[in-house]
Amino acid sequence: MEKQKTIRVTNLSARYDEEVILDNISLDVFEGEILVILGGSGCGKSTLLKHMVGLSEPFSGQVYIDNVDITSCNDEDFRSTLRKIGVLFQGSALFGSMTIAENVALPITEYSTLSKDSINNLVRMKLCMVDLAGYENYLPSELSGGMKKRAGLARALALNPKILFLDEPTAGLDPVMSAEVDELIVKLNKSIGTTIVIVTHELDSIFSVAQRVIMLDKHTKGIIAQGDPLYLKEHSQNRLVRQFFNPSAKS
Repeated sequence: MEKQKTIRVTNLSARYDEEVILDNISLDVFEGEILVILGGSGCGKSTLLKHMVGLSEPFSGQVYIDNVDITSCNDEDFRSTLRKIGVLFQGSALFGSMTIAENVALPITEYSTLSKDSINNLVRMKLCMVDLAGYENYLPSELSGGMKKRAGLARALALNPKILFLDEPTAGLDPVMSAEVDELIVKLNKSIGTTIVIVTHELDSIFSVAQRVIMLDKHTKGIIAQGDPLYLKEHSQNRLVRQFFNPSAKS
């Protein structure tokens, strides 16, 4: 059976003032897969992610989530579609004056009418999923970098999203913490079948989690390669792709 397309990006172009960041990008994300968007600095990875989650309006083109065009739909459909996604921002974006439990509860309080007890139970369950049981009353400042990432993941999972978007989930972490976050991402994908879209340039993470990659290039403003990362590393005929996957190799 052919996998369903959970996300479709069609002829998307993005600009900041007069600068073209992305030019005529088209891609599909399939249900249940882990897709990594990669490329060098300044290639538009995070810009593409922001458009895919509805945080930025494209210069042209469309983004469909479950066949709803979030670039042109009405407010009700947009809000309904946003409930299907969870986002982990690069810095985790936890509110420093709130406990971990309060941070995770935020989207549940905003988008549901559950009782306080039900919300508390749901928060504990989400924290258990990311191995942070018992840390409900801690402040973000009391957690390590890796634990903050996991707390951010718990909040992203709060509404049982169909799709997770993760922006540089291992950035700034040491190798051990990075490996733990990568392992958690794979576990979540396997256990609950969540479609996951990740932006990263970390090679170790790419090979640990990616089922498929899409590589952007800042010069062409578009996609220059896509497929299995190991295959691209070994067999790509594109010089830029080879250099990205083999940074220590001579040209």
